[in-house]
Amino acid sequence: MRLRRNVSLFTATLYGVGIILGAGVYALVGEATGLAGNSVWLSFVVAAIVSAFTGLSYMELISLFPQSAAEYVFAKQAFRSRLLAFNIGWIEIFADIIATAAVSLGFGGYFSALFGVPVIPVALALILVMSLANFLGIKESARINMIFSMIEIGGLLFVVFLALFFGKYFSVDYLEMPYGVTGTLSASALIFFAYIGFEDLANISEEVVNPKKNVPKALMYSVIITTAIYLLVGLAVVSLVSWQDLAVSQAPLALAVSRVLGDQASLMMSIIALFATSNTVLVGLIVGSRRIYGMSRDGSLPKSLSKVHQNRGTPWIAGLLTMLCTMAFVVTGPIRLVASITDF
Repeated sequence: MRLRRNVSLFTATLYGVGIILGAGVYALVGEATGLAGNSVWLSFVVAAIVSAFTGLSYMELISLFPQSAAEYVFAKQAFRSRLLAFNIGWIEIFADIIATAAVSLGFGGYFSALFGVPVIPVALALILVMSLANFLGIKESARINMIFSMIEIGGLLFVVFLALFFGKYFSVDYLEMPYGVTGTLSASALIFFAYIGFEDLANISEEVVNPKKNVPKALMYSVIITTAIYLLVGLAVVSLVSWQDLAVSQAPLALAVSRVLGDQASLMMSIIALFATSNTVLVGLIVGSRRIYGMSRDGSLPKSLSKVHQNRGTPWIAGLLTMLCTMAFVVTGPIRLVASITDF
């Protein structure tokens, strides 16, 4: 039984935007600012340039081989080596699982700041709920993704809007590097994690309408949109709050908004951040299960992992395995460690 094609170009683009934004700005901007200072915007630019080369490669390869477990398929087609393809495939699976774990910890950090509950149990609960959404079907999860993506984009543009009117643009040295060029480049390495997600579009190719055209377009659009938003937010946050305060905050964007509109605005941004990070977790779980499904179908993983649920049209056993592995990495926290493992 095959996966169902229910994803349009617009929906695929929102998939890319949703997973990239949730992972980057809402979860890691504080950590990155602690390394780069006011030059954090430059770190985003460097990471974007590095990611663009990979993005262009993916666009070419997706147009040739629009299948699940994309990296596995690319390597197998290029080198005619199942062993090499398998090694690349499992590395991608674990990178995806660990990235999802990292973002779920970001969700837990915001939730903890709001309600004072432990981070890790909240992150585990989120993974469980989003795994259920993954099981229900690509059409249903796409609807959730669209709603959550619109909310998170709106929240980031709201930060930029506030900075335009209340930010101290002319008194900020945007080239200040408290730890020199090394710190800014170190932040770029961490921020590279913020662009993880665009390549995940390749792994839902079998569920996209006309994938040879729509998936490469969605990838390009999502990278362009998110890079523009990252740049604006990077400039905005340090004009509202000092980089020192951002670096030690569990909820950096909420802190930036609260400096203008008070605690109520901080609550609003924290809630938006919950939508953003949960959206990333949802897409990460979907893509991780599709990678496993694709490799299993080709015989590189146990065949049972390629079973598709008769009613829901989803690879439910692969989804269950993805959920359990993601939960296992959550307990290793903190977020900076888990994100660094993913980058490596």
